[in-house]
Amino acid sequence: MTDAVRLDAVSKVYGRGRSAVAALREVSVGIPRGTFTAVMGPSGSGKSTFLQCAAGLDVPSSGAVRLGGTELTGMDENALTELRRRRVGFVFQAYNLVSALSVIENITLPLRLAGARVDRAWLEEVVRRVGLDGRASHRPAELSGGQQQRVALARALVTRPEVVFGDEPTGALDTMTARDVLMLLREVVSTLGQSVVMVTHDPVAASYADTVLFLADGRIVDAMTAPDAQKVAERMTRLGAWK
Repeated sequence: MTDAVRLDAVSKVYGRGRSAVAALREVSVGIPRGTFTAVMGPSGSGKSTFLQCAAGLDVPSSGAVRLGGTELTGMDENALTELRRRRVGFVFQAYNLVSALSVIENITLPLRLAGARVDRAWLEEVVRRVGLDGRASHRPAELSGGQQQRVALARALVTRPEVVFGDEPTGALDTMTARDVLMLLREVVSTLGQSVVMVTHDPVAASYADTVLFLADGRIVDAMTAPDAQKVAERMTRLGAWK
């Protein structure tokens, strides 16, 4: 099984001199294709920086990041933008939908920005899988929060990305709606062979993953396979995330 994403000795330092802050410290990890990986850790542990470096949104201070067989280190911003547009999907806590566009127009926006053809059969499949049948012409204001996040997930999948990165994608949702979105993420991994990397603070959300990576002080300090919510919560407590 090849890696969807690989970080080798990745460090990220913000600022200089005495004000310098190390967000990541020589992180090395491979995330296999076709898996669901959750990333957890206390506030300030480096979770968001890990995601940003892995997704090509930020450039490491040192070390190397590979997306599939492509080395991201040394790419200029134009090349990184093109790579993200064609090969990476994003789902954030904020849905980031365009209010003036319909559901279908929001979903296909990345393809239009890239000048790519819309595969109608795949678009219909994605819309069906995320449960938006009958909502194609609706505007975001006409949808619930959970439905808006489904649009965001469909938008992330429509380009057939190599990896979908989620940054607290269920953080703004109620418990039942969050469960539905997590089940969708689980389904796209299990049935479509998608690779998902999700930052979360929620042990229940992490329990949907195949593997949980735990960060503390900018380092990966532990990993858990076949996680359940109680074990994840206990591990987070030992990291000092909760008192």
